[in-house]
Amino acid sequence: MADAPAGGWTTGRIIELAHPSDKLVQLRFHVDDRVDHLPGQHYVVRLRAPDDYTAQRSYSVASDPDDPLLELMVECLPGGEVSGFLHDVAEVGDELELRGPIGGWFVWEGDVPAVCVAGGSGVVPIVAMTRYARRLGLQDELKVVVVARTWDDLPYAAELQRYGAFIALTRENLGDRVAAPPYPDEMAAYVDGAERAYVCGSVGFATFATRLLQESGVVADTIRVEQFGETS
Repeated sequence: MADAPAGGWTTGRIIELAHPSDKLVQLRFHVDDRVDHLPGQHYVVRLRAPDDYTAQRSYSVASDPDDPLLELMVECLPGGEVSGFLHDVAEVGDELELRGPIGGWFVWEGDVPAVCVAGGSGVVPIVAMTRYARRLGLQDELKVVVVARTWDDLPYAAELQRYGAFIALTRENLGDRVAAPPYPDEMAAYVDGAERAYVCGSVGFATFATRLLQESGVVADTIRVEQFGETS
């Protein structure tokens, strides 16, 4: 794979803003001098106060590289300076400092068959991959398994379901499937033929998903992990 694209600091203007749930905010930016990203990359959002105090956090990109706008989906966490501002204060028309795209390890360019396992807001970079796969007709090359407590806790739930993702809810039933994490026997159809695996979610989820993939027959050194903590 060639070097992944990378961009410096620039300005993004919020063109669209929505709250899909009480914890989530979806932001779509027009980005000045935008560098096209690869599915799986992320951006840094930096806030600057009048006294020049700054706070910044990284957020994965949800949009397909072909999308004219840059889409981020942010989960508002208790005490989160940046996520709280984006969720509660930001408005359409606001301009924010952005840096990106960033990252070259956790990207999928359609070059190998892959399986993705994501938990909660960890689905965001996987959504970028599925949108890319759909546009290029590569859905058979990218299988997806996602886990959340409830349907409302899962960003892009309906879109992922339409894509054909296996959705496991742990706190409520989904159709005929009782609430439970995914089991190795449920993974068989999704890991079959995969030459690479992507795991994204909290530290605890990443540990669980990595073990699940290995129990399902995925070779350890083909698994790429992106994990995050509780600050945002």
